[in-house]
Amino acid sequence: MNARSVDRDDTPVEYEVRVKGHLDSRWAAWFEGLSLTNEHDGTTVIRTRTVDQAALHGLLQKLRDLALPLLAITQTGTTKPGQPASNTNQPASNTPTFIPKEDQTVKTATQTPTTDHVRMDPLRKTAMVAGILYLITFVSSIPALFLISPVLNDPHYITGPGADSTVIFGCFLDLVNAVSAVGTAVALFPVVKRQNEGIALGFVTARMFEAAVIVIGVVSLLAVVTLRQNGGADPALVPVGQALVAVRDWTFILGPSLVPGVSGLLLGYLMYRSGLVPRVIPLLGLIGGPLMLSSTFSTMFGINEGLSVWSGLATLPIFVWELSLGVWMAVKGFKPSPITTGQMRTA
Repeated sequence: MNARSVDRDDTPVEYEVRVKGHLDSRWAAWFEGLSLTNEHDGTTVIRTRTVDQAALHGLLQKLRDLALPLLAITQTGTTKPGQPASNTNQPASNTPTFIPKEDQTVKTATQTPTTDHVRMDPLRKTAMVAGILYLITFVSSIPALFLISPVLNDPHYITGPGADSTVIFGCFLDLVNAVSAVGTAVALFPVVKRQNEGIALGFVTARMFEAAVIVIGVVSLLAVVTLRQNGGADPALVPVGQALVAVRDWTFILGPSLVPGVSGLLLGYLMYRSGLVPRVIPLLGLIGGPLMLSSTFSTMFGINEGLSVWSGLATLPIFVWELSLGVWMAVKGFKPSPITTGQMRTA
């Protein structure tokens, strides 16, 4: 019996494609219903139907777009009608011949030439920048509260000896906090807008509003320092200084107290739906957002004190949400997600 000459580029065959990492069941629709199996070694096996080389290249293109490291492609067989199970004669043509025997498995490809570091470069950098900026907001804002406390707690600071250098440095840290807050939104916007552009714009706007309000508070405290230095011990400046401190107190309520609750809801929704980070992290933002908003509004209307137990408990989930989000993005980066499709890796 003469052998049938088979062109490997045209014959429909079945493949097993192995990639690094685990993909959950929601990815089956993206891969057009192909079988996904998560292995114990931390890889995922994608089993194709009978496909030709063009369809296989389309599948590999999707894997590249999703930044998934390709480990191996295994050809498991052919289902071409009338294909003989075995062959002993060589064809006359020089065209390569491939006729698999029953249950034969042929390894056709191994590791991809590009490295995981190169593939993850753009999204990894975005996540790292956003995560570091979130951490900077903590590093700058927490010490600033202690450094500016002399002018906040002393109603006669404007006529006293003062601690101007300490207060000015605290104001500088608040400015760093404001800039970092805007930076987190700007860094994340190109990614999260793929989930919902309207909500992503709302998140950017909220962070910009928070930064603007913080700057107003910084200017009011710097004005107190300037008046103290130029006005000497004039008692008439005391109510002026108290008024400027009152402005700063309200900027703290409307900025760092109110806006994190709003941004926690907006960014928490985007992160939860997209799956860019483990969902327990944005869940903290979705829970903490309403708690912090309720605490802030109750403080605005005199129902709650700004330094009460309720305020502390309401702030805790948002604190943990932003800190854990920053640490995860800086250390781990983004998880593979449908919204990152098409963001190609570059060297």
